[in-house]
Amino acid sequence: MNKNHYIIIMAGGIGTRFWPISRKHFPKQFMDILGTGKSLITQTYERFTQVVPEENIYIVANGEYTTLIKEHIPSITEEQILKEPLGKNTAPCIAYASYYLQQKNPDAVCMVAPSDHLITNEALFAKTAQQALEFAADSDALVTLGIQPSRPDTGYGYIQFIEDSNLGEIKEVKTFTEKPNAEIAQTFIDSKEFLWNAGIFAWSIKSICTRFEQKLNEIHTLFSEINYQSNNIEDLIERAYGQCPSISIDYGIMEKDENVFVIPSDFGWSDLGTWKSLWDVTEKDEHQNSMISKQTMSYDSQDNLVYSSPDKLVVINGVDNLVIVDSEEVLLVMNKDKEQEIKGIVNDVKSSYKGKYN
Repeated sequence: MNKNHYIIIMAGGIGTRFWPISRKHFPKQFMDILGTGKSLITQTYERFTQVVPEENIYIVANGEYTTLIKEHIPSITEEQILKEPLGKNTAPCIAYASYYLQQKNPDAVCMVAPSDHLITNEALFAKTAQQALEFAADSDALVTLGIQPSRPDTGYGYIQFIEDSNLGEIKEVKTFTEKPNAEIAQTFIDSKEFLWNAGIFAWSIKSICTRFEQKLNEIHTLFSEINYQSNNIEDLIERAYGQCPSISIDYGIMEKDENVFVIPSDFGWSDLGTWKSLWDVTEKDEHQNSMISKQTMSYDSQDNLVYSSPDKLVVINGVDNLVIVDSEEVLLVMNKDKEQEIKGIVNDVKSSYKGKYN
């Protein structure tokens, strides 16, 4: 393995769209949602040990999750956990890790990925990740992985690529599009020029730090001036986060850059971003019900997702296309097609119950 190759795993999210199971004190990356015996963050970490040396894998997360990270990944060292004082979206998170690595190894090339995605073909993923890292090492390009779309999904961002490329499998990016409506998503699928944006990136540290300086100079200034070996590093990071804007890496850099490439990929990916996406990837009965509970009975019902504790019997009768989630404190029942509204619901609950069910 190349000692200059690194992985940055972003693990600071709360997983709001998996509410009420995913909560601030125990977000979904630490859950075994699929019943594999391993949490999503554990699977992500182990997946990347096939790509880079284990000591080159870093996790960026809220400092509150340090103990949880060590429980789920016993081999990780304190140095490999970069502690955020608060969430400020993906650009500050990536800047923190990038400028840290710049001081540690100016020749570093890294891949950035979320901690809570599902990938079923891990061998193909490892091969694609190596391809992205090697391409990024030999160029000034920013590289992203795009997923071959299987349906006109309105929950994903899309990447349009230029087919006429001299780089074989690697394509030049033409445009990024945020989550489209159903009609536009269908035109994207029909054109065969668009991929789902997986939010997985690769670049050299030199290239991404230059982009921060050019396009997000305020963030560049805040993080580039930090001495990451300082004895009061936590105070310095807290001060930087307190002053920097909340902005995504997509909006702040990727969508504005003219040297971005994508690798079309098909390694069995899901962002597991919503309850419907969980229904998509889980085993179903003959009526397309996904019953993620050990004790369930179904009558005259179809296309439902039921998620409950193993010691509770759940019986459904005469209902279709529902998400039914029973947590210790909250019962959620909603139409599966309303999944994109759950963030608004969570905000309403937060306001009405003063954060009790966050």
